[in-house]
Amino acid sequence: MLLEKKAAYELDRCYAIAPLTYQGKRHVLVAAEKVNKCLLFDLDGNVEDVIWEEPGGTMSMVQVPGSDGWFLATHRFYSPNDSADARIVLVRPEGGKWSVACVKELPFCHRFSIIERGGVHYLIACTIKSAHEYKDDWRFPGAIYVGELPEDLEEYGPDNQIPMTCLKDGLLKNHGYFTINTPEGDYSLVGTENGCFKVTPPDEKGGEWTVEQLTDAPTSDMALADFDGDGKEEMITITPFHGDQIEIWRPDGEGKYRKVWDCPFKTEMAHSIWARDFYGQQAAIIGHRKGKRDLLAFYYEDGEYKTKVLDADVGSANVYPYEDGDKIKLVSTNREINEIAFYEVKAD
Repeated sequence: MLLEKKAAYELDRCYAIAPLTYQGKRHVLVAAEKVNKCLLFDLDGNVEDVIWEEPGGTMSMVQVPGSDGWFLATHRFYSPNDSADARIVLVRPEGGKWSVACVKELPFCHRFSIIERGGVHYLIACTIKSAHEYKDDWRFPGAIYVGELPEDLEEYGPDNQIPMTCLKDGLLKNHGYFTINTPEGDYSLVGTENGCFKVTPPDEKGGEWTVEQLTDAPTSDMALADFDGDGKEEMITITPFHGDQIEIWRPDGEGKYRKVWDCPFKTEMAHSIWARDFYGQQAAIIGHRKGKRDLLAFYYEDGEYKTKVLDADVGSANVYPYEDGDKIKLVSTNREINEIAFYEVKAD
């Protein structure tokens, strides 16, 4: 796998990435971690619009299913030490501009998504902690909150917020999140200092959610891929919180995972992660934000797990690969150099 940079845009502390379908076209959203913009790009990396100028603090964005350009986003999560005012906002095109309205105040909300199962859409949100009294205070664990996604989001705002309930609390450094789509329905992986958890909505409306612990190892972020092609997806993880170790875990057949591989080198403050098929080969792309700050590929070849540097000294915070015709492209928020980079992924 090779990366060829096709376009770049400067944005201070660029961070969150999400796809958006709007006016019959596919786009890419990119927003800043600090007080800064959210931008709308075409698939070639050209800026098409400015969604907002501030307040930023955006960790997650996700399109409202079936909508034309509507999406939810986090605002005011500037860091684990400055996120007590975090909330989820509804963003929608309106008269040539973009309206932004708070639909859920959720202090310390870091990751969230919309998942579907049994024909019902659900909002699931994770708080990285629940309180703090000083910098780097981790004495107050975070939680997972869930609720049905309302059909008419226009009815919700600061004075009528989306109802959500706490599904599981006591989750220290509740940072990692990944949505898995299957024919049976969606589920989520949640990575915490307590381990990695599988969160599954009810099969039928009004049913019970399930939370299963897959590992007890500290997990900052994770993704699934069938690296070795045996029909079972391994889990690749970053450990511990904002950690420097990449591990691969294999399902043990009893609902848990066992570790089968440790990366032989350190990846200081590893953060961005995505896994998928790249031209017939399952692989993960991971970036780390300190040290060498490389963007790396992880894959399986000739009976062993291997790594490859795709781009150097960029400090990626998040990555998102997508298909454009017969090409696979990738956008990376290279936060440490304030660069939104659009790449074309090429086979070796």
